[in-house]
Amino acid sequence: MLKIKLLTVGDKMPTWVNEGTREYINRIRGNTRVELVEVPAQKRGKNADISRILSREGEAILKQVPAGSKLICLDRQGRAHDSLAFADKLLDWQQSGQSINFVIGGPEGIGPALLSGADEKWTLSEMTFTHHVARVMLAEQLYRAWSITEGLPYHR
Repeated sequence: MLKIKLLTVGDKMPTWVNEGTREYINRIRGNTRVELVEVPAQKRGKNADISRILSREGEAILKQVPAGSKLICLDRQGRAHDSLAFADKLLDWQQSGQSINFVIGGPEGIGPALLSGADEKWTLSEMTFTHHVARVMLAEQLYRAWSITEGLPYHR
């Protein structure tokens, strides 16, 4: 059984984000399970210490990562994968039985300590997206990769 966690910063998402993310996660069945774990965003104010906020959010995320599992952070400077390459990785993970954790940061992204400890850094695009949009996009891309591995017609 492949276990994938989407570790995201922010637990008060707009309805469209929650509905879109859950729609794609709920479509994934069989030997793959996807769990959404929301880490509350630290309070940001006018004179907020962003580096401290990112550090605390990173610590909260790491508490959710099981020992021995793979940590992939989404970052604008990460490596891009097309849908077929993502599906190939998904197959590899299914065969190895390795648990996977994808991290989506908050408004300022992911702190340097968490990024440096990641096994891999991925990007969804050369464009920059809000963490709201990135959450739905990652869920959709997971479903797309899964549907490719299952031979479903979703990916055309």
